[in-house]
Amino acid sequence: MNAYQVGVAAEAYAAAQFAHAGYNVLVQYGANQPQYDLVVSDGQRLRQVSVKGSQDGGWVLAASHKKAGQSYHQAVDAWAAKQSDPNTIFCFVQFKDTPALGLPRLYLATVPEISKYLKVSCGGHGYTSVRERYTWKSGKAAGTTDTIPPAWGMSPARIAALMKRGRKAPVK
Repeated sequence: MNAYQVGVAAEAYAAAQFAHAGYNVLVQYGANQPQYDLVVSDGQRLRQVSVKGSQDGGWVLAASHKKAGQSYHQAVDAWAAKQSDPNTIFCFVQFKDTPALGLPRLYLATVPEISKYLKVSCGGHGYTSVRERYTWKSGKAAGTTDTIPPAWGMSPARIAALMKRGRKAPVK
């Protein structure tokens, strides 16, 4: 798949999985909309969802915030501060090693959870990308492995837990 196809497929799979779990899904029209791609509702609460697709095992999030002389932790803090809504759920969709028409792996995380993950990455030195599983082969983190927390795996229980923290839906 090319980058455009990854984005379209990731959003479609994310929307389908939320709907399959019994949630109402609103889709922003057009790819690469700012801030969020989907809104998910359980009828009581709303959550914005930013979908990130990948086919290489990782998702670059904070690299543009890493400036000369700045630590990775500072770059992560700058990325987190730039998120317009700290309650947005990030849905990471991974196509690496997924056969054509096979279901990709999906993960759900909040900005604070992602920030914590990025700061403990690379042996605690921090990094700017979420990686599904990556073992550092050299440098200060040689021999350490960064792995997405199992709790981030998309499941009905994970969605329900994240929805509890959402905004109340407007009264009908």
